[in-house]
Amino acid sequence: MEQWDSSGPKGRIESAVLRWFVVNTKPKKDSIVERLFLEGGIGVYSPKYREENRIKVFFPGYVFVRFSHPEQYKLVKYTRGVKRIIGNDAGPIPVDDEVIDRIRAREVGGLVELSKYGIEPEVGDEIEVAEGPFRGLRGIFTKDLTDQDRVMILLNYVSYQGQLIIEKSKLKKVVT
Repeated sequence: MEQWDSSGPKGRIESAVLRWFVVNTKPKKDSIVERLFLEGGIGVYSPKYREENRIKVFFPGYVFVRFSHPEQYKLVKYTRGVKRIIGNDAGPIPVDDEVIDRIRAREVGGLVELSKYGIEPEVGDEIEVAEGPFRGLRGIFTKDLTDQDRVMILLNYVSYQGQLIIEKSKLKKVVT
């Protein structure tokens, strides 16, 4: 059986360019496929994010794999846990490096930062607390705190004006 590294069969120099492709994994096999490609020296990217203190896969059932096509096609296609490589009758469809770069640019500490409620509020925007015990309270976004991604808002609730420090992920910008 022929052994492969990230450039093709050992001892064989590949002239093909490495490109990103989307690989569809078998159900609940994302992490196994990711590990196998990493161990085999094949570039793999599976973006992850945090939701309610759990780390989740951004695209369940899919990973990005960087390989040279057609030289490494069979190696990738027949890796345990791979269902198929996304493409059409002409073959797999490459993903532009820019797509991967844009996803990676949204990462903080290896996890993709999500804007849960649409547009991120900026200083001066009217906001509404979208979850938690203060849900429904409205206020003005006054300051973005770097400490643990919390924000300070000035509440305008009835005649009460006070300050509240709350997780930014629980806020949404009020669109008028």
